[in-house]
Amino acid sequence: MSVVKVIELIGESPDSWENACKNALAVAAKSVRGIVGIDVDHFTCKVDDNKVVAFRANIKVAFKYDA
Repeated sequence: MSVVKVIELIGESPDSWENACKNALAVAAKSVRGIVGIDVDHFTCKVDDNKVVAFRANIKVAFKYDA
């Protein structure tokens, strides 16, 4: 039997939502082992002077939990 734990992160990129997801996953992978998948919860943008300046992705990272 395996147990999976889920953490929520927000990634950001000046280029795209896809890169925002990849950035969040890359940061998680530095300290979390056994990542098995991500679920993209929703997307948002940071706006400055009526222009999109950053794309943000809220993701849930699932990884095998070793107790």
